[in-house]
Amino acid sequence: MNRRAFLAASATGSLAAVSGCLGLFGSSASSVNHVGNLDAEFHANTSLPEDDDPADGYPPEHGDPGQRTVDPSSFPTTTANGETIRLAPIDVARYWHQRADARFVDARGTDYYEQAHIYGAVSSPAQRGSSGGGISGWAKDDRIVCYCGCPHHLSSVRASALQQAGFSNVFVIDEGFGPWRNNGYAMRGTTFAAPQEALIEGEVDPQYADEYAWATHEPTGQSEAAPIAEDGSFEVHFKFYDLPSDAPILVQTPAFEVTRPLADLEGAVLTG
Repeated sequence: MNRRAFLAASATGSLAAVSGCLGLFGSSASSVNHVGNLDAEFHANTSLPEDDDPADGYPPEHGDPGQRTVDPSSFPTTTANGETIRLAPIDVARYWHQRADARFVDARGTDYYEQAHIYGAVSSPAQRGSSGGGISGWAKDDRIVCYCGCPHHLSSVRASALQQAGFSNVFVIDEGFGPWRNNGYAMRGTTFAAPQEALIEGEVDPQYADEYAWATHEPTGQSEAAPIAEDGSFEVHFKFYDLPSDAPILVQTPAFEVTRPLADLEGAVLTG
């Protein structure tokens, strides 16, 4: 996609939207959204420099982070879709953010992104069943930081897809977006309120350990995922905005799929 003129006079003002997208390659094709191609009026949560290219995933430099040594080999790791994912501590992610030293990718659904997202990040949601997916125009060795709110299940799925597409310098924010929002770090969105949350529990055969259970409100695209434990149990912490208690939630596992009202899922243990 061609670079475009930014429509805001300042980062703290509102932002008009225009249409357009970047390509996402892989077996589970989708689009990459940013503040310039979403039909919403975005604001920053604090005084920040203007983001001259909201499609590139880089925030503008801001604050005074100083100089520090970061050793990614010391980061904890998790596994998603057969990929080892490095979990960057939130203080390191913020350091990179202030120095404009990483591209940021929001792995949540677009509804979440429109509510609030890390300043400069693009929206590239994790896809159930995805086995790859790179972002057009981004170099394979660029530092990319993915994040979600659960705190790092969806983002690990998205990071695994990037790695499978050949990206070699991919990280996930270990603590997720919740602490970023709660600490008042640099954000843009339509509101910065925390989402509501429901716990969705279930059990499948232990043979599906390390695969994922997903919960999705299909009309809005609000979705969360969680890995299945060694004993076959799972807990999806479903975070949502503006859903009534009777909103239908699709729960998908490798063993079954069910759709139930949101209110009926809490307190139940799904088995199919």
